[in-house]
Amino acid sequence: MKFPIQCPACDTEMTVVKLHCSNCETEVAGKFNFPLLMRLEPEEQEFIIEFLLNSGSLKEMANKMGKSYPTVRNKLDELIEKVKSYQ
Repeated sequence: MKFPIQCPACDTEMTVVKLHCSNCETEVAGKFNFPLLMRLEPEEQEFIIEFLLNSGSLKEMANKMGKSYPTVRNKLDELIEKVKSYQ
């Protein structure tokens, strides 16, 4: 199940307003933004993890994904632009 970060009613990005410790019952309330990686789609998160596990080798990623190097390079470039837009 995908963690919801967009409002189902108006499509605005949601924020976390309360954190809870299930061990000691401590609660922290406030307005917290989602970490950058959580804003990405699950497939994009998986791509980044695989990229790291393959030591940043696009050639290795292409081989494992069964895609061409340019296709994988384009996917990485798209992710870079998306990440830049969040900063």
